[in-house]
Amino acid sequence: MKKNLIRATVLLMAGSMSLSSCVVSKKKYDDLLARKNALEVDKSNLEQEKTSLEQQRALLEEQKANLEQERASLEKQRDEYQKNLQQALKEGKVLGENLTMSKTQIDKLSADLKVREERLKELQRILDEKDKAVKDLRTRVTNALLGFNDKDLTVNIRNGKVYVSLAEQLLFNSGSTKVDPKGVDALKKLAQVLKEQQDVNVVVEGHTDDVPMAKGTVGMQDNWDLSVLRATEITRILTQAGVQGERVTPSGRSLYVPLDVTKTKEARQKNRRTEIILTPKLDELFQILESA
Repeated sequence: MKKNLIRATVLLMAGSMSLSSCVVSKKKYDDLLARKNALEVDKSNLEQEKTSLEQQRALLEEQKANLEQERASLEKQRDEYQKNLQQALKEGKVLGENLTMSKTQIDKLSADLKVREERLKELQRILDEKDKAVKDLRTRVTNALLGFNDKDLTVNIRNGKVYVSLAEQLLFNSGSTKVDPKGVDALKKLAQVLKEQQDVNVVVEGHTDDVPMAKGTVGMQDNWDLSVLRATEITRILTQAGVQGERVTPSGRSLYVPLDVTKTKEARQKNRRTEIILTPKLDELFQILESA
């Protein structure tokens, strides 16, 4: 009887440990699935944004090529008609109305092609200006922030936008939403550049690592709150330094867009960051695409 009781106890403990292992495994699975879904959404949005202009541009190129082919064909017909006309005049004959109709079609297609060519040139001009504006903006931002360590702050161009990535150690103490004086200095220098660049929209993204917030943290339930409040605090500093509020959008990404998915101390430190994304306004470009 005693042996049976011991055996039953051992089996019960083993079952409990197995169940606990399954729960932990499911939690990790759900966390990874959430990250995967968030990254897929980001990837999809960036790919759509990247290909949209390329598709419009390719469409205009295709339309231009088709019109050129039509024009070449009709011009060939016109040359033949002119040749026939000259021959007919020599022989004293009169041709029908086909020549006049063909010339009218050619003139119409030529005018249509000219309009499309001008639109394509304008589109290319704006794209070139936008690329130049992004590169100039990166240079201005980099020059304004030269005094800061590369480990604390980086400036890069991705997907036609300027990304200013600021590490947590430059801006915040652990778990805090109050920006350190050194971080305030960097943000004010960035604000001076943005004040001179009126045609640039600003998105402030807060990012955290995967370590949950300590229970009882005042004003915050989880990493969502921490990332949003940090982005809002940075937005407040930028606007107080002179950047128009309507140009700045704060957002929090919590732990779901990590730079490094490993669980090391270095990876988590890298993931705790704020990204300030600078995007030139494309109103003029969108107007041309809509008119196409």
